[in-house]
Amino acid sequence: MTFRLSRFSKKILSVPLIGSLLLFISACEMQTSSVGTGQLINLEEPIPVALLVPKTSRNASSVAISLENATRLAISQLDTAQIDLKVYDTYGSSKIAANQAKLAVKEGAKIIIGPLFGDAANEVGIAVSGKNVNVLSFSNNPTVAGGNLFILGKTFENTAERLIKFAASKGKRRAVIIYPDTLEGGLGRDALDAAAKKSNIRIVATQSFSFTQESVVNSVPLIRAAAKIYDADLLLLTSNSAGALPLLAQLLPEAGLNPKKIQYAGLARWDIPAQNINLPGLQGGWFAVPETARYEVFSDHYFAEYREKPHPLAGLAFDAISAVGALAQLGYANAVTTKALTRKSGFSGVDGIFRFTAAGTNQRGLAIAQISDTQVNIIDDAPQSFNRSGM
Repeated sequence: MTFRLSRFSKKILSVPLIGSLLLFISACEMQTSSVGTGQLINLEEPIPVALLVPKTSRNASSVAISLENATRLAISQLDTAQIDLKVYDTYGSSKIAANQAKLAVKEGAKIIIGPLFGDAANEVGIAVSGKNVNVLSFSNNPTVAGGNLFILGKTFENTAERLIKFAASKGKRRAVIIYPDTLEGGLGRDALDAAAKKSNIRIVATQSFSFTQESVVNSVPLIRAAAKIYDADLLLLTSNSAGALPLLAQLLPEAGLNPKKIQYAGLARWDIPAQNINLPGLQGGWFAVPETARYEVFSDHYFAEYREKPHPLAGLAFDAISAVGALAQLGYANAVTTKALTRKSGFSGVDGIFRFTAAGTNQRGLAIAQISDTQVNIIDDAPQSFNRSGM
């Protein structure tokens, strides 16, 4: 897979990753006595941090290892701030995760990073809700966020807003949403619909399909009819490569929906796995991606330390430590509180700028990529600060 970066994206970071995080902490956002959820820390001592990961889960142990490695890599790059990290195994169980969270708090944890899955994150948030401890989960499920629970994972809402805003700027006005009849598909549809209502784009039709090849095939004539009747100029697909994306990329153009005449755009990453970019139906298609240059630096650092590439989710663990470490290095005793974590200026992490919202979700600065001649080109750079992002 080849990325062609724009002029701005080609700038290579030569400083330690966390060293650049401080640039995005606004000097005008001063510490106040109001902290919201979370405890104050002693800046003269290491910050007690608990990491909850499924180390012995049969299906997620490799992810857990990569998350822990990224956490330790982030800690090693801190300058003045110190982290006292304790790792707790959730065994891939929501109940065990909740019990481990209680144990972590009992043993002095000021903040919890993890767990991995949304249901476990929900249980952990509830388990420590009365302990005044915030949780930074790796989940991307906004339905579990809120209160003392924040999610680090990239959300459909954030991606949808970026994609729709870009499409509207390019003159697109009438869209058809294509999604699988699953929980994830429904969430993707709702995110795109909500984003469209904030723009000049109108959703003229939606078309679902069951998660079978027969249902996908049967949905194609309906999609084609809707696009023709409403003169749609944008097809929004929520599926990823593990779903129906490859099949839709084949069948829709064959049905007469020429990607050169109607814009295809996706809520998922179309460059994962890499062979997707060879699909004829995806040529010219748009999708959102994190800032690539910063991630490449992180990946190189990770490989140099552990002699293997990081899991795609490992950057979330790095970002969690980055947020806490950046605040602590500025001398904020409320570094692990809601007041500090939800500051408007946000942070700069592995995948670019990000910030937590008061609702417990997050916003991330994303770039827009396009597949062209079986290569991925960045056609609209990720914003470098929230002041200039319009978010």
